[in-house]
Amino acid sequence: MPVAASAIYFLNLRGDVLINRLYRDDVGGNMVDAFRMHIMQTKELGTCPVRQIGGCSILYMRISNVYIVIVVSSNANVACAFKFVVEAVALFKSYFGGAFDEDAIRNNFVLIYELLDEIMDFGYPQNLSPEILKLYITQEGVRSPFSSKPSEKPVPNATLQVTGAVGWRREGLVYKKNEVFLDIVESVNLLMSSKGSVLRCDVTGKILMKCFLSGMPDLKLGLNDKIGLEKESQLKSRPAKSGKTIELDDVTFHQCVNLTRFNSEKTVSFVPPDGEFELMKYRITEGVNLPFRVLPTIKELGRTRMEVNVKVKSVFGAKMFALGVVVKVPVPKQTAKASFQVTSGRAKYNASIDCLVWKIRKFPGQTETTMSAEVELISTMAEKKQWTRPPIQMEFQVPMFTASGLRVRFLKVWEKSGYNTVEWVRYITKAGSYEIRC
Repeated sequence: MPVAASAIYFLNLRGDVLINRLYRDDVGGNMVDAFRMHIMQTKELGTCPVRQIGGCSILYMRISNVYIVIVVSSNANVACAFKFVVEAVALFKSYFGGAFDEDAIRNNFVLIYELLDEIMDFGYPQNLSPEILKLYITQEGVRSPFSSKPSEKPVPNATLQVTGAVGWRREGLVYKKNEVFLDIVESVNLLMSSKGSVLRCDVTGKILMKCFLSGMPDLKLGLNDKIGLEKESQLKSRPAKSGKTIELDDVTFHQCVNLTRFNSEKTVSFVPPDGEFELMKYRITEGVNLPFRVLPTIKELGRTRMEVNVKVKSVFGAKMFALGVVVKVPVPKQTAKASFQVTSGRAKYNASIDCLVWKIRKFPGQTETTMSAEVELISTMAEKKQWTRPPIQMEFQVPMFTASGLRVRFLKVWEKSGYNTVEWVRYITKAGSYEIRC
């Protein structure tokens, strides 16, 4: 559920109301007195930003020397409420020249009331974009004498943006060369047993875009996700093409994505912002292609010696390669020194992190390499505690490889002028929490 705020108050540190706005009549005006009595005077500020008082929820945040208090009578979305406060403060700062404090509020009563009427309607958050609001609320605030931020000029052709159709992109953009860059960046999280069985595995990914397109283009992105391919085959009344499909979990989109079209057609359609932005984030828990397999063997030979053997095998294609591969093998704190034999890369003992660090600059696909080490331990007279073996950790980057198997099937650009575009697509997989028990 959205915020559905009943009232919003701005108080100074003494608890005096600087300005307030009532959006609903389901709470009384005494709620601000309850905030002063039960929270400010009892010195419970900072313990919890959400309190239940008299059947209402009070959500508050301190910005500079001002408390912003939101009163809700229903079960509201707390995260959305605090996000609204942060965005509203950023909006006020853009009008006040970068300052938001008690003096700025006292000097801009009329402007704040006008903004509060625009950014929230009947308790529900509306448009908080400074660029759009300045197109039709052109009054300038009383700026702080310490602010050197220049006054921003309103952007012309505001009608389309004010209606909320495309609030993240202005009209009139012109580029000599129209290009779109799309990067799929994934992080692999793994916990593997010492025998090579997977205990936990998932992939978190994001699609980053950088657009340099003229006019007001409409983009359509097709991925090899299972639901999208099935929906496309239904719309075209033909069987889906064979090939690997994936199931995306926990998908979140940038505000530019047309969610109505996504729900009906399962295609990502959007008018992109200008420049760089994050189009979507996702998570995958099934069908993960692990880029590396690690088989460790650690033997403790008495009180003063250890033998460490680690075999690493790359599972991705032979024409690919990984960069910046780092394998960290933990050793006991009483380690004195270590001697190594490696088939690739370099290895050394790092006493600051109690690990044998094995670095390989470039690791080709479908190959395996090994590290053997003899570790000498310091003999102590004290009773030896059982060494709890922490997991081996890996770091790497694999260009043009996705652990989830996600692929871009098409990226189409439509614009009324019909210009040609150049599309660039890249893939990269990185190590998240990539751990192997030993």
